[in-house]
Amino acid sequence: MMNKTEKTITILIAEDDPDDRLIVKDAFEEARVYNIIHYVEDGEELMDYLYSRG
Repeated sequence: MMNKTEKTITILIAEDDPDDRLIVKDAFEEARVYNIIHYVEDGEELMDYLYSRG
């Protein structure tokens, strides 16, 4: 459990294959990683996310 001074982090994953995204999601759940996970499908979406475009 996090204390009030710890910050949550968002994990950004660029993966175009839906099956691979599911594998990653399941692996994080199995490892009990409860961070926010945001998925993008390609480099363009990645850059849009990082630079808050669109």
